[in-house]
Amino acid sequence: MDLLLTRTEEDMLARAVELARNEVAPKAQNWEEERRQPIEALRAASLAGLAGLEVPEHLGGFGGRFRLKARIAEEIARDCFAFSFSLINHMGLAGKIARDAPTEIAEKYLPEMLAGEAIGCTALTEPDAGSDFAAITTLAKKVDGGWVINGEKAWITNAANANLMFLYAQTDPAAGWRGVAGFLIDAREDGVSRVPPFEIMGGHAIGTGGFKLEDHFVPDIRMMSVPGDGFKAAMNSVNAARTYVATMCCGMTEAAIDLAASYASERAAFGGHIADFQGLRWRLADAQTEVEAARLLAYRAVLAVENGTNAELPAAHAKKYAARMADEQLSHCMQVMGAAGLRREYPLGRQIACARIANYVDGTTEIQNERIARALFSKNKKKK
Repeated sequence: MDLLLTRTEEDMLARAVELARNEVAPKAQNWEEERRQPIEALRAASLAGLAGLEVPEHLGGFGGRFRLKARIAEEIARDCFAFSFSLINHMGLAGKIARDAPTEIAEKYLPEMLAGEAIGCTALTEPDAGSDFAAITTLAKKVDGGWVINGEKAWITNAANANLMFLYAQTDPAAGWRGVAGFLIDAREDGVSRVPPFEIMGGHAIGTGGFKLEDHFVPDIRMMSVPGDGFKAAMNSVNAARTYVATMCCGMTEAAIDLAASYASERAAFGGHIADFQGLRWRLADAQTEVEAARLLAYRAVLAVENGTNAELPAAHAKKYAARMADEQLSHCMQVMGAAGLRREYPLGRQIACARIANYVDGTTEIQNERIARALFSKNKKKK
């Protein structure tokens, strides 16, 4: 299975690969050591047109399909999983504003997002609420002309520098998930403060952090998902996110396999090269097969998201398998390279840390299992 692209989409993918090779690969290790999010690289990617990937042409974007987003995420993750994840979240908010916001809101905020002058994020998770979306406690109270929001968000991608966020808040605690709505928040306005960025092993380029909202007023026009629809929007967004995380795991792991194979082909030992040993060759062959299997699951999920069919199970299978695959096969790649794999000039240590991150973001591996098991047992009940 492959995700066929149009000629125009292929050109955009090539542009993303070029940016990754020039702006990401040579600098990713420095970003991690400096413990910072590279806002300048996000701006460069935005100016290269990537922020507008899902924004229609009449609003200044590219108007690309979801498959192109997934492929770009995969290719950039070869050089830096963390930066890829950050960029994808930024472009995701731009696409959402283009789809769901009133024209005057889109025209106000999209130009600065497409130029990288305003960075976007999605604020769902809270200090005490993660995968249980219905349990969020950030409260939006209706007032004349808008809503007053109080609460705290945590573990938010791009929060270290984001100016705009799509925030999920509860409008009616008694209504449970049916009370959850979505709002466009401008973090530069009164009543929004930034929590210091989290120190995340291997993932500082993600810019993870949080926000506190204290009596923050949002006008009615910036409610982008009405109560009830907010929860549904969150679920659809998470399924898409799980899907591109799976493609990112494939890209990151395949890059490590290529590195290990190249190293083994040059490393002399016992009158030959270590690539001559069958055990080592087969270990990398097994790793490549695992990537191919994970990619099939990931691309199946991509097509489900793109076609608007129920992507919950395809996304859960893809993310679960790809994250576990990356966890295991990246360590095998480092083992092939021996102690050399620990050296700074090789990205394997950072990649291994990012494989751990992949097992947590957008629902842990255990949450994927719960989604899969729920569907499995529900199906068996219906047969009785």
